[in-house]
Amino acid sequence: MGAATLTISAIDQSMEEAASKEASRYHLGYSLIGEECTRKLWYTFRWADSTKHPGRLLRLFARGQNEEASFVHYLKRAGVTVWDEDPETGQQFQVSPEECGGHFGGSLDGVGMGFREDPGAAMVIEMKTSADKPFKDLVKNGVKISKPQHWAQMAGYMHQMGLPKAFYIAVNKNNDEFYSEIVEADDQFAESLIARAKHVITSDRPLAKMSEDPSFYKCKWCDFNDVCHNIKTPRMNCRTCIHSTAELDGTARWSCAKHDKGLNGQDQLIGCDDHLFIPDLLANFATVVEYSESDGTVIYENRLNGHRFFTNGTKPGNYLSREIAAAADAKVLGDELADTFKEKFQAEVIA
Repeated sequence: MGAATLTISAIDQSMEEAASKEASRYHLGYSLIGEECTRKLWYTFRWADSTKHPGRLLRLFARGQNEEASFVHYLKRAGVTVWDEDPETGQQFQVSPEECGGHFGGSLDGVGMGFREDPGAAMVIEMKTSADKPFKDLVKNGVKISKPQHWAQMAGYMHQMGLPKAFYIAVNKNNDEFYSEIVEADDQFAESLIARAKHVITSDRPLAKMSEDPSFYKCKWCDFNDVCHNIKTPRMNCRTCIHSTAELDGTARWSCAKHDKGLNGQDQLIGCDDHLFIPDLLANFATVVEYSESDGTVIYENRLNGHRFFTNGTKPGNYLSREIAAAADAKVLGDELADTFKEKFQAEVIA
């Protein structure tokens, strides 16, 4: 009998389709705030590009989430009392600092009490799965050095929950070996994370890159490498638009200055024809020549096609943002032939 590959392909396809519908996270997460590159955090928050993972990798992510029930089971066997749901809501414990207006926060894996190392202390619980190589590094160096994002995540949760310690537990997926560590609260560090998140949320332009070298190993494997270093055009949505603002009053509220209205989640994903890209998002290949707020246009010089010009706007002959986002090759923007087709036949650039 031959290998049964069609069913496996169907499983992966279903995972990929589900992930594409959930690709845009509405808030910046505590799980990400320890990320070294502030530019990456800004791109993530602003939905600058789509992150597409193959089904195999998505199943790997799901395995990590599914493992949490096993962690809870084993901790309870050891005599630990575990709360993996908030008794008041019946959902995971949720935290979000007030100063970030609901745009930043996270969900705890749980809270526990009765750990043998300190039986009387209530602690945040953070549960992780790991491949063999990073697990060995974790055992050797501890979570602060080996997994700084996990360290930051726990620091934020402890600060928000008012708990002095966290219990970090990780499992090696190769051999089921456990690693655990008691992590002490660091309120000063946690406050710096909140300030960092607020900086990302309130910035109307991309923040500093960790490196200007696209071949730098951390940049090379980044989901945003093409938008950040190369000439890929960004996604079109309200969060990449010059008119939109993440407001700090309310609960994760966004506003549109162009239409003088609030933007719900569906609005943000779709955008509208009045969308104008934040110019810095096109800076890898285009230079701003003129911005007219009254006309609703931004004129660019395209450095890829002999320094011809193109206009992001809604007037005839302009390039709508959806056309810019659809361009497989940014050279087409302002190209003489493309301009001719747009002017004579009202043609559009499509994906």
